[in-house]
Amino acid sequence: MASSLPFAFSLLLLSAAPGYAQHEQHQMKQPAATDTTRRPAAATMDHSQHQMPGMAPADTAKPAMPMNHMGHDMSGMQGMDHGSMDMDAMPHAYSRQLPMSRNGSGTAWNPDQTPMYMWMSHHGKWMVMNHGAINLRYTNQNIGRSGGQRGGSTFDAPNWFMTMAQREVGEKGLLNLTAMFSLDPLTEGGNGYPLLFQSGEAYQGRPLVDRQHPHDLFSALSIGYTHAFSEDVDLTAYVGYPGEPAIGPVAFMHRISAMPNPDAALGHHWQDATHITFGVATLGLRYKQFKLEGSNFTGREPDEHRYGFDKPRADSWAGRLNWNPTSNLALQVSRAFLKQPEELHPNEDVKRTTASIIQSNQWGNGRYIASALVWGMNQNISDEHTHTSHSVLAETNVQLGKPAVYARYEFVQKSAEELQTETIIFQPNDAPEEGPFNIHALTLGATYRVAQVANTDLTLGAQGTVYRPEELIRPLYGKTPVSAQVYLRLNPSLMKMGKM
Repeated sequence: MASSLPFAFSLLLLSAAPGYAQHEQHQMKQPAATDTTRRPAAATMDHSQHQMPGMAPADTAKPAMPMNHMGHDMSGMQGMDHGSMDMDAMPHAYSRQLPMSRNGSGTAWNPDQTPMYMWMSHHGKWMVMNHGAINLRYTNQNIGRSGGQRGGSTFDAPNWFMTMAQREVGEKGLLNLTAMFSLDPLTEGGNGYPLLFQSGEAYQGRPLVDRQHPHDLFSALSIGYTHAFSEDVDLTAYVGYPGEPAIGPVAFMHRISAMPNPDAALGHHWQDATHITFGVATLGLRYKQFKLEGSNFTGREPDEHRYGFDKPRADSWAGRLNWNPTSNLALQVSRAFLKQPEELHPNEDVKRTTASIIQSNQWGNGRYIASALVWGMNQNISDEHTHTSHSVLAETNVQLGKPAVYARYEFVQKSAEELQTETIIFQPNDAPEEGPFNIHALTLGATYRVAQVANTDLTLGAQGTVYRPEELIRPLYGKTPVSAQVYLRLNPSLMKMGKM
């Protein structure tokens, strides 16, 4: 059974469920995707915070017959087919009036037509969702590099696992609990995996350059409570230790447009690096399809001790405006002040601005296109200087049943310090350049689902990336370095949504 598969680590949620009833055998017909920009007030089962791709959304623009499963005793049911669930019974993690498919990372929004990959079960009055992914892979960065040029290769397994639970509280309230974990500290080691032109965070007193840092064992432990004032207005209070403040789009590892790509985005620290923050408090007010949020949080990024908890500081702030104009689109703009985010730069603050558009369209069983356009800007501020740098990401994922094709383009500006370019040999009269240096990267990839057992997918994938760095740093990387990887991904199967 899907829910008896991994992710038994959900200690946060087990205490909430004295009765256990799985849904695995009810068959429900698949409806055509319709407008999901509003939910009927009677539907009440939040399916927690990270997007769970794969369900064709039901029509939530008009009130439907009440289908409150939370008040029903389901302990006698042997299960429901996880491949076909009723969307009207499954509201958003932070609103009883929105569809579950809008769930993103933290309190961010996805489009309502976002597909969902997860295992789901009922525990008394609680609904519990488990999802995640592990990529068993070989990656080679800067293939054919000459002596002294940067790059690297490794066998590794980037991964993350998440458990979410929610239930109604009275007639107006909704409670959500979320726990997220990563075994990156074991599979990637303290200095992470090789990724050309990546930067951010530190290990053993040195900056991580051309490597992606591992994620913390405890990546999220959060509680959210939402009170509905009416069908159009609700207020959410969210706290996490760790958690995710209201800055940026849905984090890369939870975007369906990025799901096939095992690598982090090169602009991660311009766009969504705060998705693991040790100490977050957020208030969000929703009015119809708009939501305004404000966060107080810890500006310092996680340290290299990935098994523990960092000190909460409550020294930074963020604000975000979300708008879902249609069931296919999710837009956001956000601004944040981060107090001394980098451990190696204790006197440097960052002002971060982001804007994004996330798109998703489904047109059949297991067929969809999901895309994202993200811009992020960092203003690094210290006593000595202020410098501004930009990043742009455009990515898409086209799923055609078993096969899929995907692409990612990135433009990012990184300073000499971020890339540690002091090893470049300049002419005798030249002074070292401080940057920022412009970097372009284009990734193309394809996957094929080779097996599906117990609501779990095994997918084979391969991708290649071509980089175009600025001329001044080519001695370190080459003119057009190329990277490639092959991988096997294990993740929950796509859910199909239907009507009861």
